[in-house]
Formats: sequence, C-alpha cells, structure tokens
Amino acid sequence: MHKILITEQIDQRAIDFLSEQGFEISVGTRGKLNTEDALIEALHDCDGAITMLSNPISRRVMESCPNVKVFANYAVGFNNVDVIAAKELGVRVSNTPDVLSEATADIALSLLLGVSRKIVEAESDLRKGKFDGWHPNGYVGVELFGKKAGMIGMGRIGKAIVRRLKGFGITTLYHNRNRIDIQTEQNLDATFTADLDEMLTNIDFLFLSCPLTPETHHIINASRLSKLDPKVIIINTGRGPLIDEAALAESLIDGKLAGAGLDVFEREPEIHPLLLKAPNTLLLPHIGSATRETRFNMAMLCANSVLKILRGENPNLISNLIA
Repeated sequence: MHKILITEQIDQRAIDFLSEQGFEISVGTRGKLNTEDALIEALHDCDGAITMLSNPISRRVMESCPNVKVFANYAVGFNNVDVIAAKELGVRVSNTPDVLSEATADIALSLLLGVSRKIVEAESDLRKGKFDGWHPNGYVGVELFGKKAGMIGMGRIGKAIVRRLKGFGITTLYHNRNRIDIQTEQNLDATFTADLDEMLTNIDFLFLSCPLTPETHHIINASRLSKLDPKVIIINTGRGPLIDEAALAESLIDGKLAGAGLDVFEREPEIHPLLLKAPNTLLLPHIGSATRETRFNMAMLCANSVLKILRGENPNLISNLIA
C-alpha cells in the first residue's frame, strides 16, 4: 500500500478520494513541517506527498527520502521546490495551474476597489461611531473608469485580472517575458511594453502577477517606485518578494504613492512593521485562492497527480507536471 503525506489539512473530499484508491494517508499539523528536518522525518516511509508553499522541497529533502516519487505542490507557484534537483533525481513535481486564476483575479480587483475608494478606512470609522452623515470631502477616492493599468506578468492570472479591468473601462499596458498573441491583446484591450521602466511612468494602477525567479525578485524596488506617479496604486497578488516591502512602505508613508493592496508578503507570515503603519493600504493574509470551489479543485488536482504517478501512468499525459 502506498503511503501519502499531506503536510496540512486540505479539502476532506480529496483525502477521502485518495483513501478510496487504497492509499494510506497521513495529514500533518499546520506549521510543523516547514523545515527540512521535519519534512525528512515525516516523509521517511512515504511514496508521495501533497505539499504547501511553506514546505521546503529541497535537494536534501529529496535525496533523504528516495522513496518519494511525487510532490504535488498545493499552489500554482513552486518557488519552494528545487525543480532542477527534482529533474536530476527523477522525482515528479506538480502544481495547480488554471484552477485558481479566477479566484485570484477576483481578489486583485477587490484590493483595487478597496484601496481606490478608501473602503477600509470608511468602514472602520463607521464602526467607531465617526459617521456623522454624508460629507462633501469625506473618503474621496478615485474612479476606475478611463484609467490605465500596468500589468507585470501576463500568464493565466494576469489575463484574468486584465479581463476584469476591461469591464471597468480600464486599458492595460503589460510587461511580460514574451508578447502574447495579437488577438488576445485586442480582446483584453492590452498593449505590450518591452521597457518596464517606460511602462511605470504612464499608468494609474500597477498589478504584479508574475512568477518569483531570481530575475523578478524585487522587480519593484526603490528605483522603480520612484518612477511611479504619486497617484499610482500598487496591487500584488503574485509573490511577496516581487516588491521591496521596506521601500514600498517608505513610499506610502512619504506620500509618494496613493496606496497599495497586498495579498502576499516578502517574508510570510511576517508583515513589515512599516506596512502596518502605512496609509491607504489593504493587507490580506494570502487569500487569493480562498474560495470553496478553488480549494476543492486545487486539492483534487494534487490528489490526481499523486494517483497517476504512483499508478505508473505516462507522465507526458499529466498536464500539470513541472518536473
């Protein structure tokens, strides 16, 4: 009987599915398997695992657990996995593309609306009893219609965000490793910009939705923040380290940016203390994919990856394998 480690509780239906296929399932306790040593101990007699972004799937972990044939990462990102080592060692790795694009795009737009219309500040004051009636100068934000967005990363999630932006009457400039096809550009009312610095000088809102790589780490740093107009609102639903959080917080506090909405952070779960003090910020605890539908689909995608690999199915027919 194959044994599967699931490092944290996921949708019970996916666990039941694997159990019904004859697998022995072990579910870890949240936060207890976020080190290499803890993972190695938990995986010592396992054949496969469903892992979180917080679990370091390093070369050492894989070499120390030679029986583990597949790691199904419960995320679209996989910067916690040493993919090069996995390929060298013949270990299969999967992620969860497509199924969380729409939910994450919803959160991106929620962040934009929340920040641009000062919803958090207004709602907080109302609860504190500060609402004394309609005020001509109270909580004045900015309209979305007719504005221009900049998008860094035009993958599945980026496209889903831009599709929503178009519905609000927002046109988009985008910066991506490769230009997307012209028909999709036209459908999304999006224009490719090869020069990121040039794009930053000509937008009202900036969205980050690209993978975290050595090249994109701090792609928005102090220098690039200085190129943005003070009216700009930044939204990050990609990865926290895409932005230099210290520089972002300083820009917000100094009034050099209009606001920021963040669902991801540089050193999760730690939040930069200056961000907590920065004005007109909306900070969420990484809930981009947190819908019942999406979390179920993510769980089942992971479960099916594990099932197919351990049953010896052709890896070339498993579309969400990254190694």
